[in-house]
Amino acid sequence: MNHNTFTGQLKRWNEDKGFGFINPKKGGGDVFIHISALRNMSRRPIVGDIIFYQIDLDKGGRKRAVKARIKGVVITQSRKKCKNTTSYKRKSFSKSFAFMLIISAVIFVYDRNFKEDSFVNTTNLPTTFISKPNKAQPNFRCRGKKHCSQMTSCDEATFYLHNCPNTKLDGDRDGVPCERQLCNW
Repeated sequence: MNHNTFTGQLKRWNEDKGFGFINPKKGGGDVFIHISALRNMSRRPIVGDIIFYQIDLDKGGRKRAVKARIKGVVITQSRKKCKNTTSYKRKSFSKSFAFMLIISAVIFVYDRNFKEDSFVNTTNLPTTFISKPNKAQPNFRCRGKKHCSQMTSCDEATFYLHNCPNTKLDGDRDGVPCERQLCNW
C-alpha cells in the first residue's frame, strides 16, 4: 500500500444518493466518500466494509475519500475503458453502416438510371433541343408494359426492351424482343 493510503470502516451509507462516511482506523473525524471514488468495484459498498482510500480536500477544505477500494471485493475492468470500447465499436458500426447506405444509394440510382436509359420526355422541350431522327419513329413511352402480349408492334417492343425497366420481352436474351409474336425476322 502507498503511504498516502488510509484504512477505515464504512460507518454510514446512503444508497439512494451514492455517498457515505468512513470512520478512519487511526481516528479523527469521519471522511466523506462518494460512489465515484469506488470505481471498478464489483459491488456497491455496505455499512461495515473496510475501505482503503486516499484523502483529498473538497472546495470547503473538508476531507473526502478518493481512489478508494473495498477490502476483499474484486476490482473489475475500468468502466471508462468499457465505455470507450463500446463507444468505439458503436462509432465504427455507425461509420460502416453509413458507408454501406451511401454505396447502396449510389448503386440504386445508377441501376435505375441505367435501366431507364435516361428516357427524356420531349413534349415540353423547345424544338431546338430535340434531335430529329432520320426516319420517323412513333412516340413510345415507358408505361408499365412488360410482356409481348401488351405490345402493338415490333418497334414498340424494341423500344421497351432497350428503354424500360423490368421487361420480359427477350426470353433468349439475343437482343430481339418478342420473336414469336411480333419480331419474327
